[in-house]
Amino acid sequence: MKRLFDLLISLSLFIILFSIIISVAMLVRLKLGTPILFKQQRPGLHGKPFYVYKFRTMTEARDSNGQLLPDHIRLTSFGRFLRKCSLDEWPQLVNVMKGDISLVGPRPLLTEYLPLYTEEQAKRHDVRPGITGWAQVNGRNAITWEEKFKLDVWYVENQSILLDMKILLLTAIKVFKSEGINQDGHVTMDKFNGSKPFVKRGNG
Repeated sequence: MKRLFDLLISLSLFIILFSIIISVAMLVRLKLGTPILFKQQRPGLHGKPFYVYKFRTMTEARDSNGQLLPDHIRLTSFGRFLRKCSLDEWPQLVNVMKGDISLVGPRPLLTEYLPLYTEEQAKRHDVRPGITGWAQVNGRNAITWEEKFKLDVWYVENQSILLDMKILLLTAIKVFKSEGINQDGHVTMDKFNGSKPFVKRGNG
């Protein structure tokens, strides 16, 4: 049922939004150059790797040593607009149609994070990742990694078509209000370095 739901909705959205998607692609080409799409390998269902697609939001500006400049310098006003409206996420409809991801599920994160998860946090890979998810409608990038993973695992253990529909509706509201796009003072989420183990302190 979930796969059929994903396929029908993503295909319908892709057809309805096709002219807008092409227009955004042309603007990215004009303002940021090529490649138009940002392509990166991410872990999917059970950690199986796949390539996620997004519209580029940053330039390729580099320093004198050939190193990429910090994100906040490379992120243009146009890129901020794409992120604010979540237009950069639209190419992932192709990922949904291919079966790489779902419309709703834990967001696909970096492959390098896989060995850093606790056993509980790793449950987020028991389902397909999603374009949006329970964590995204409950804070998006403005909450801590630990809070985000708890929300992801809650979704895995409580998923249903009705919950997916609720999350999609809440996502539309969040995008309209531009809530929780970034952490305070950051243009992207801080990297995950693993959860700190709890150390029980004795008396004295």
